[in-house]
Amino acid sequence: MLRGLPALALAALPLLTTAPASHALDLRPGAATVVLAPAVSGALGVRVPLSLFDAIDRIPVAEEHRAGYKRDLYKHWNKGLIASDGCDTRKEVILAEALEAPQVAAGCKLTGGVWRSAYDDVVVTDAARLDVDHFVPLAEVYDSEQTPWDAARREAYANDQASPDTLIAVSAASNRSKADKDPAEWLPSDGSYHCTYAASWVGTKLRWDLAADEAERQALLGLAEDCTATTVVYEPAP
Repeated sequence: MLRGLPALALAALPLLTTAPASHALDLRPGAATVVLAPAVSGALGVRVPLSLFDAIDRIPVAEEHRAGYKRDLYKHWNKGLIASDGCDTRKEVILAEALEAPQVAAGCKLTGGVWRSAYDDVVVTDAARLDVDHFVPLAEVYDSEQTPWDAARREAYANDQASPDTLIAVSAASNRSKADKDPAEWLPSDGSYHCTYAASWVGTKLRWDLAADEAERQALLGLAEDCTATTVVYEPAP
């Protein structure tokens, strides 16, 4: 699997370790963000880490445009990375982020397993209580597209497992609290995750060449003031 790697901002560094999935790690506010990438053919190698402030400055500022948005513009979930495993993208993410692996039955039915939901620091022991969240919500992506995406690019975002941060398995309650809100409107209840959350949001926007509105930018800059050691490294999406 490509996601079972520590990657707390978005990633282009070579594989250095095989620790549990990054979203399960407990980072303190202001801690440096360690960024590792999946070892994939054609990776561009090491990129210079950006401070959170510098990364935010690379995001273009633009008004949001929600008119015409429909969730089904972003086809999900598709067959995932391994078409023959019987698990769609959602289930593959859940499997990759398990701290203790569940049993997998026919049709990718999951029983058992343990996960930690990074948004609210809740331990989940039933896969049915997990949602797989698009870190930058689909409606926010639509709002932030600088030019309209075609169907293939929207599907690529909606099922992106090449980056460890585009998708994240979290408690259903925390995901539904977040809904389609940006950091000006919602932050995880676990304050120790705020720096990582900001870095992952910014890295995802940069990876997919998405804009931010002014309120969102100001909220991110406010977070950056408390996250001075946090860095962002990202790989642009194909």
